[in-house]
Amino acid sequence: MESTQTSEFRPLILVAEDDDSNFKLIKAIIGKKCDIMWARNGEEMVNLFQTHGENAKAMLMDIKMPLMNGLEATKIIRESNTTIPIIMQTAYAFSSDKENAMKAGATEVLVKPITLGVLRGTLSKYLPELQW
Repeated sequence: MESTQTSEFRPLILVAEDDDSNFKLIKAIIGKKCDIMWARNGEEMVNLFQTHGENAKAMLMDIKMPLMNGLEATKIIRESNTTIPIIMQTAYAFSSDKENAMKAGATEVLVKPITLGVLRGTLSKYLPELQW
């Protein structure tokens, strides 16, 4: 049985990802140390942010999603919060994708497939108190 210490830092990470297996991978990589809330598209992410944004420490945002993509969702979120780290993920390594993501307000852009080392390292950069 795991001992839960109240002093342990467990950041809330909002994850926008429309693909179940990609979400499961993210959850497997960070789920032991982070609380995760899942949005399946940009619209859900905006709603999640409006409800839980004040508690969230970072966001993982897929660029390509149905209903509303990650770029549109990021622009909306940035209207009310300019400081939360938004780490965007794209399956395409084109520099235009990265540029568009940064213009939309991304803090960082990762290219899929996301690896354990890259994701944990990136989150640690923005949340130094996170102990892996």
